[in-house]
Amino acid sequence: MILYALLANFFFALGSQFFTHYSKKVGATWMNWYKALVAQVFFILWLSFTDGISLLSWNVSLPLFFSGALGLGLGDIFLLSAFKEIGPGRTLMLFAFQPLLMGGAGFLFFQQGLETHRLWAILFFIVCVLIISLENFKLNRHWGMIGISLALGGMILDAVGVVITRHMYDEHSFLSAYSVNVYRTFGALAFFWILSFFKRGLSLFSPLRAFSRKDIIWVSVGSLFGTFLSLTFYLLAVQKAHLGSLSGIAITSTLFSALFECIWHRKLPSRYLIAAFVSFLVGMKILVL
Repeated sequence: MILYALLANFFFALGSQFFTHYSKKVGATWMNWYKALVAQVFFILWLSFTDGISLLSWNVSLPLFFSGALGLGLGDIFLLSAFKEIGPGRTLMLFAFQPLLMGGAGFLFFQQGLETHRLWAILFFIVCVLIISLENFKLNRHWGMIGISLALGGMILDAVGVVITRHMYDEHSFLSAYSVNVYRTFGALAFFWILSFFKRGLSLFSPLRAFSRKDIIWVSVGSLFGTFLSLTFYLLAVQKAHLGSLSGIAITSTLFSALFECIWHRKLPSRYLIAAFVSFLVGMKILVL
């Protein structure tokens, strides 16, 4: 489960570089709509060639549909808007507070305790992110309250969507990560389709017609990494993982994102990034042991 969570964070952090770039060009809402569409296509194709697509009853499909509309729809609008304001690294930094929220949800709804070693591991993950945040503060000398508010809103909505999804896994053991993702991405697509009736100028295909072939390829590749692969590994982890520890590992998205930003901007990693990586390794060692 730890490997699945790490792979999910790796691919999301990689995709976030593309999401940030194209959100600045065409807007966060369109970028979310398109990445959900790409993910939906690949989930359907995968199931068509493997287990097949099965229709779920309303008491199963509606909560999954709602969790997708909430987390992958509204929540990701907040998230990508924060990417535009303060960058993906600083946005994902704020997910350091999600272990407290997710751990509390796991305790309240799933009778999951928070053992001492898990708390220590989460603490080192939070230290990892705080080191990166210190570097950002030294560079910019401001926190960007609009971006921070958007990031926190996205974090809360994502957490609610994950809790709903985990509840459905616990209630219905036959669910697979791929079938769950089909319904969740369908919920997100329905959300954006409804939103297009209220938000003037919001269209799925108009920006694509204005893109070059190169842009279409890159925005699709970013969506494949950051949505299809990321969601696949994430929900594989959500099926069985301890929610507090899972959200603690999710903080590594910040580290991966910072590394990818170094590559994107062709900069060497700073001493802050190296220190954050050491803290991350300590947390992982405690968690694995």
